[in-house]
Amino acid sequence: MRTLPLPTGGEMPVLGLGTWRMGEVASRRAAEVAAVREAIVLGYRLIDTAEMYGEGGAETVLGQAVGEALRAGDVRRDELFIVSKVYPHNASRRGTREACERSLKRLGLDAIDLYLLHWRGSHPLSETVEAMHALVAGGRIDHWGVSNFDTDDMDELAGVVGSGPACAANQVYLSLGERGPEFSLLPWLRERGMPLMAYSPIDQGALAGDDALGELAQRLGVTAAQLALAAVIARPGVVAIPKAVRSAHLQENLAAVELKLDAATLAELDHLHPPPRRKTPLAMI
Repeated sequence: MRTLPLPTGGEMPVLGLGTWRMGEVASRRAAEVAAVREAIVLGYRLIDTAEMYGEGGAETVLGQAVGEALRAGDVRRDELFIVSKVYPHNASRRGTREACERSLKRLGLDAIDLYLLHWRGSHPLSETVEAMHALVAGGRIDHWGVSNFDTDDMDELAGVVGSGPACAANQVYLSLGERGPEFSLLPWLRERGMPLMAYSPIDQGALAGDDALGELAQRLGVTAAQLALAAVIARPGVVAIPKAVRSAHLQENLAAVELKLDAATLAELDHLHPPPRRKTPLAMI
């Protein structure tokens, strides 16, 4: 698995597993735990979740799966890169700490590798950053970052980080169908060596049914979903975290990492899904 360096040290795999919509229905829990377990066995090492997903349900699913995988010897803890997020309304100095402790308990972990502010809320960024710095100092998280922050948000954030650990990543909606961040946000992040984590990189599965993309993918001997995913992680500085539960989709997404896109293919993709020509508001799901 290829990796990207983090500006705060260490590295992150370019492809991971998303867990949005997991943990919402009790009857699906066993299947979801099994899917995460299979992902780990297949070689996924980056797994993304949030306290918002299923109101802690996704973290519980992930915690059970990781615990079982560790006990079975399928993986070592230091091989995994676990990401979670704090709700904006919890992101005060005290609230961030307490939310992190709840997430750690659900995950069954001593530390979270990367802890993100899910989106901007009413609490001052300076308070959230202070809380993040304290969590790093206390060994409860290794890195901190943000999600759904546009370029102006990142500029403001940079002004309040101070002498503590820098922001390590920004997770936003980026796909062939939603390329807005490529205009100014992605260049901003690249200049600072900060990975962009792309959520919904296949447009929640919609690109798998894109006829024009499917025709190009067929010529390359891959699926439309694989081509869409490969196009996202072909961009320097970008990590993708598609959600998958079915075994076939887990394997299909993982194989996309090996797909190398030449200049002609990238140009055709730009024709099918043009890059942005101007700044647009950051899209969110």
